[in-house]
Amino acid sequence: MFQELSQSMAALSFIDIFNFCVFLTFTICYTYQLYYVFVVLTRKPPAQTAKKNHRFAVLVAARNERAVIGDLIASIRNQNYPQELIDIYVIADNCTDDTAAIARKAGATVFTRFNQEQVGKGYALDFGLKAIWQEFPHANHEAFFVFDADNVLDANYFAEMNKVFDGGAKASTSYRNSKNFDSNWISAGYGVWFLREAKFLSQARLTLNTSCAVSGTGFFIASDVLKQAGGWKWHLLTEDIEFSASSITDGLRIEYCPTAVLYDEQPTTFRDSWNQRARWAKGFYQVFSHYALGLVKGIFTNKRGHRFACFDMLMTLAPGMLLTIISVIFNVAIVILSTTGVISVGVAIASSLSSIFFCLFNYIIFMFSFGVLTTFVEWNNIRASAGRKVWSTVTFPFFMMTYIPIALYALFKKTTWKPIKHTISVDVAEYAEAKTLERPAA
Repeated sequence: MFQELSQSMAALSFIDIFNFCVFLTFTICYTYQLYYVFVVLTRKPPAQTAKKNHRFAVLVAARNERAVIGDLIASIRNQNYPQELIDIYVIADNCTDDTAAIARKAGATVFTRFNQEQVGKGYALDFGLKAIWQEFPHANHEAFFVFDADNVLDANYFAEMNKVFDGGAKASTSYRNSKNFDSNWISAGYGVWFLREAKFLSQARLTLNTSCAVSGTGFFIASDVLKQAGGWKWHLLTEDIEFSASSITDGLRIEYCPTAVLYDEQPTTFRDSWNQRARWAKGFYQVFSHYALGLVKGIFTNKRGHRFACFDMLMTLAPGMLLTIISVIFNVAIVILSTTGVISVGVAIASSLSSIFFCLFNYIIFMFSFGVLTTFVEWNNIRASAGRKVWSTVTFPFFMMTYIPIALYALFKKTTWKPIKHTISVDVAEYAEAKTLERPAA
């Protein structure tokens, strides 16, 4: 009996130590992001002005985007910025519809690309860049903007981003809002996540003078950076995060413009959402495996002021979701082994069940808190009814919970780039009158 009790206590100690180590790892790695919240709520981001207007090029990689490409181009052509300083280039990538014809009619220069071997946005951007450099060698573009075909821009977008570029930025992301927040709980989940990213990650990093990360769409990169790279050389599944990790490793600071607003269309079906987020999860694993060591080295060897950016990017890439999955699987295994008699540690069942509950409950509470905070702070910027906004705070934690099976799926399954169909056309003039043109309040 004494031997059984000793075995039970030893097993229980091991379970407690394991779960404590998981909790401690999360605390050490991510607590600093709570300070980000404090920074955003108590300090205003720095204001910028521009001494001159610069010449820009727009890159849009579009695959079968006939329903939305015209809206994006119209919103660019309606900018409060000299039109002669904006050239629009659309890469019609493996299209089977009339995306190219619609883009040309709207005023864009179109390059058609057909390549079933090198599939993905990164390859299309590289193709477009090299075509521009070859066909328009004297265009003298100072920076290249990257948008998705479903985006719509606020009328002051380029004027605001020009301030950041004129201030010396080599790359900058912008404020990403949603044009279909109110479609359903899936699109609302995306909307809250991107608003949270813009407000409580990018704005905090801007205020603290560290580096941000580009995220999918709505960013610029200086021409000299791209020419030095020889084009768009980042071709992993998440080419935007790969560029960010590569740049931060090399000591390049990515800035953020909170007053440059774009609206993005989010998936509305769980299948599309699963496919998209599985690609993102797989892409994060890929980028982590390629750049983790470089970022760790940068924490200790980069110039002062860039070291924290390496740590921050490393934590962004680190597969933290896997810790949650490992913890749950470990404790479920303990429960199963205990109930089947493989191990005689009945007291371990209660400990493991409580650990599973604690892990998932804390995750839900954390996400609910961030959802409520984000929705409250960004209330006037969300294009949805009051009821939909409130309901999104309830559904957001469950939207984020679906990342758990997605992260596990992406770890073991081969994931490829799959197009997401965009169908929502909007009144460009209405979206041009954004409600976030003033500097964000603290």
